[in-house]
Amino acid sequence: MSFEDDFSGREMEMSKKDILEVTDKPIVPEQVIAKIKGEDCGAVVTFTGKVRGRSGDKKVLYLEHGVSGEAPEKMLKDIVGEIRKRWDVGEIAFCYRKGKIGPGEITIVIAVAAIHRQEAFAVCEYAVDRLKQKVMTKEGRENGEVRVGKKGSA
Repeated sequence: MSFEDDFSGREMEMSKKDILEVTDKPIVPEQVIAKIKGEDCGAVVTFTGKVRGRSGDKKVLYLEHGVSGEAPEKMLKDIVGEIRKRWDVGEIAFCYRKGKIGPGEITIVIAVAAIHRQEAFAVCEYAVDRLKQKVMTKEGRENGEVRVGKKGSA
């Protein structure tokens, strides 16, 4: 099965170096990472984010993402555009899962190819930080729902 067959979300290529996808289906990190060839690069750094099972002493039941004021696809495109202005890196794959997601499930996979590892690590960290700034996230806990992340309290 191909990468495209495994996801019902929309995939778009900004260039031959960027693979961006928003989906409401489970993400398979290996399939996202496999899209990055990095043939001219010395490093491929990846980040996989998932829903935690506990928040402090409370059990987490789900995480729900929402993007206010813009489409998720545009948000990813904007983040990658910011990255391209700051760093000279190779390919970038950025897969984001929207909607309500259960504990242990993957919410985001980022893979970055770069000539040197320092840039690849910096880009991954920047991408995660920018996503958290742009996404409204609610965490369903056993004692109720709490907003986390952007303008969040936890």
